[in-house]
Amino acid sequence: MDIRQLRYFVTVAEEANFTRAAARLHLAQPGVSAQVRQLEKELGHPLLDRSGRSVTLTEVGEAVLPYARAALTAVEAVRQTADEFTGLLRGHVTLGLVSGAAAAAHRFDLAGLLAGFHEDHPRVEIALTEDTSERMLTALHRGELDIAVIGLAAEEPPPGISLQVLVDEPLVAAVAPDDPALTPPDRTTIPLAELRDRPLISLPRGTGLRGVLDRACARAGFQPRIAFEAAAPLFLAQLAARGLGVAVVPALPAGTASAFGLRTLQITEPRLRGRVALAWRTDGPSSPAATVFLDLLRTGLGPT
Repeated sequence: MDIRQLRYFVTVAEEANFTRAAARLHLAQPGVSAQVRQLEKELGHPLLDRSGRSVTLTEVGEAVLPYARAALTAVEAVRQTADEFTGLLRGHVTLGLVSGAAAAAHRFDLAGLLAGFHEDHPRVEIALTEDTSERMLTALHRGELDIAVIGLAAEEPPPGISLQVLVDEPLVAAVAPDDPALTPPDRTTIPLAELRDRPLISLPRGTGLRGVLDRACARAGFQPRIAFEAAAPLFLAQLAARGLGVAVVPALPAGTASAFGLRTLQITEPRLRGRVALAWRTDGPSSPAATVFLDLLRTGLGPT
């Protein structure tokens, strides 16, 4: 029996599937399966029931799982304690970014922060992924992500999650110059109700901005008519400039609206806001490396 076998067993138990477990471990599925079978052979009992669509724990597996997790935690504690005496920081950090976050590069020098952290702590492996806010919140709860930059759909933070708001700005309706919404031509706002029957261009479901729009429309008594979805706000603006609908986007960077030939109207009644936040589990990241990285992001990103 070795630590590797225990780690594979715990991962398969959590994923209830050998293929997903292998992907999470960045290994080939046959190797994971062989190591788990070797562990079962050494213990003299099957730990996993493979007969159904999903893999489930046997009675012995249920009993063994807590001890396997404790063993992995103890091994990590030994490694971390030794590192503290040598002044080293190593480990693995997983960071999630909301879909379309690359469009906010003018706000965050995230690449610079990542490069600086890697230079200071070359033994720490950083994994970066892009996904919707909803799926990243689930991944945070499950421990698959240490930290995430997410869009917020609600005013209150999700249970068990701590937040630091990085961006809080109004949502606007971006329209082509000949759009009927620009009557009178000097108007600067548009009530949400006027978007009831308009084709809208928005971020996909699961993003914070889309959640804000869907909730506001539901409270106003209608379902938004979504004509196009895309992850990049600037692409949404381009679609609106072609007259394909009204783009509901965060306030565009200076000069962008005019460059695309767009007018923007602030959405009112109610006023909608787009918020982006740094998110992590309230009980803290699971490793010293993630804790140090979180401190760096909280300081380096900060509110804008």
